[in-house]
Amino acid sequence: MDDLAKSILIPAEIVMNKIFLIRGMKVMLDKDLAELYQVQTRNLNQAVNRNLKRFPEEDFMFQLTDDEFKNLMFQNGTSSWGGTRKLPYVFTELCKALHKSVYVS
Repeated sequence: MDDLAKSILIPAEIVMNKIFLIRGMKVMLDKDLAELYQVQTRNLNQAVNRNLKRFPEEDFMFQLTDDEFKNLMFQNGTSSWGGTRKLPYVFTELCKALHKSVYVS
């Protein structure tokens, strides 16, 4: 296995702890997906914005509502989310593989 492949392997427990059920879909927060890819959240979201045709809303991603975000913080026992200024985007299971191709390209 080459060095790149070794650096991509992430224990399943870490990934599973970052998946939430929102609107009946398994999703991952933009900040968590960015962390897994070892990039800044803003860079990940910019890559998505440059490739919006590949990421139709609702099928692959959506922005949390204020209530959804507050509920998520409550479930995680936190009163703040590390300087988040905007409501975060979440990405569905369908989107995670696609993200890699967009971010790498």
